Amino acid sequence: MRAVVQLSDCASVTVDEQEIAAIGTGLTVFLGVGQDDTEADAHYLAEKIVNLRIFHDEAGKMNLSLKDIDGDLLVVSQFTLYGDCRKGRRPSFDSAAAPQIAIELYETFMKLCRNLGVRVACGQFQAEMIVRLTNHGPVTMLLDSKRQF
Repeated sequence: MRAVVQLSDCASVTVDEQEIAAIGTGLTVFLGVGQDDTEADAHYLAEKIVNLRIFHDEAGKMNLSLKDIDGDLLVVSQFTLYGDCRKGRRPSFDSAAAPQIAIELYETFMKLCRNLGVRVACGQFQAEMIVRLTNHGPVTMLLDSKRQF
């Protein structure tokens, strides 16, 4: 699984001109599921993201996690994180999981985050979404459950 994690002051998701999710201070996570991903990948990323110390403490040092600040989590599925642009001009998505597998792991990831004590809002799987967010910092982290980066 791959995740783009952005520290957000606020974020929202709109589908068909209707806002379906919104958060205040917290993290916006764009989550992609790969062909070879399993529940273990979801566990790894859930633990990592919920406990990632990227919020500033009173001394201005990145030292606090989402749980420490009692922040919100917005999770948006994004298969394009598995887009391979190395060849030609059109991305290949051969490494992305099939939708029926991806939705299961996407939902597992969110359930695990909730079980870790985090409020979770989410986008709509396989929908065309408008995602608005205010990235604070800016702080953006790239995570991969296979530890490729």
